[in-house]
Amino acid sequence: MTANPLTPADQWTIRRVLEWTTGYLTEHGSESPRLEAEILLAHARGCPRIQLYTHFDDELSEDVRGRMRALVKRRANLEPVAYLVGHREFFSLDFEVNSDVLIPRPETEMLVMEALEFLRGVTAPKVVDVGTGSGCIAVAIACHAPTTSVTAIDVSEAALAVARRNAARHQVEDRMTFQRGDLFAPLSATDTFDMIVSNPPYVATDDQTGLDPDVVRHEPHDALFAGGDGLAVIRRIIEAAPQHLRPGGTLLIEFSPEQTDAITGLFDQSGQFEEVTILRDTSQQSRAVRARRLP
Repeated sequence: MTANPLTPADQWTIRRVLEWTTGYLTEHGSESPRLEAEILLAHARGCPRIQLYTHFDDELSEDVRGRMRALVKRRANLEPVAYLVGHREFFSLDFEVNSDVLIPRPETEMLVMEALEFLRGVTAPKVVDVGTGSGCIAVAIACHAPTTSVTAIDVSEAALAVARRNAARHQVEDRMTFQRGDLFAPLSATDTFDMIVSNPPYVATDDQTGLDPDVVRHEPHDALFAGGDGLAVIRRIIEAAPQHLRPGGTLLIEFSPEQTDAITGLFDQSGQFEEVTILRDTSQQSRAVRARRLP
């Protein structure tokens, strides 16, 4: 993206910048180079991505080219696009994200859908999201279940700050409570909920082979890794959840498909739950577990 084109053929139009960036990101291992090029250029221009298509032949200013060069350089260094532009869509809602929180994944939307299905039959329900991160699960539930009160817990104050801003962005902060601490530690012994939901760390600490390099390099490790088998946090959630779940209440946890047998074993060992159900994502992979606390 040179600064001073000499001829019309050399002009850095939207079309040409997208073509060049797509090729460059392809060489640097991007799996969606054209999409990423469009997202980054729309961000550099401060416009909706759809607007790029109606202005293909517009020449870009030096300021925009400079911003784009900086973004592309960072992306080539494997910095996630969501962090570069500062937001990511989740459950059709736009969420602020930064390097203090995990980037919301489409498969996690399953937890919200399951939660909303359960909450339809509950009057003035109370939900707690353990390890809320960006707040995407908690805020999405609050947005779509308007009679629900949601408590969001995270050990990271920086993550809670992001979650608070997302709650304010979607105007649900009046029905949300944010507490800092490790899992259920901020709750009192009398705090009980109709539902506990969690997307906890579940990647084995000594096995990063299944993770993309940009995830390992840039996303917060405390929100990713959980002991040698990846189940250190999930074990603690299953053990402590009955203390804060009303009889008949539901526990929802996301996990990794290869952990399915271990997860069902943990619930069997607990003896505090019934109707333990493994939920599959859109790829038909085991992705979450739903269980009901015994009456």
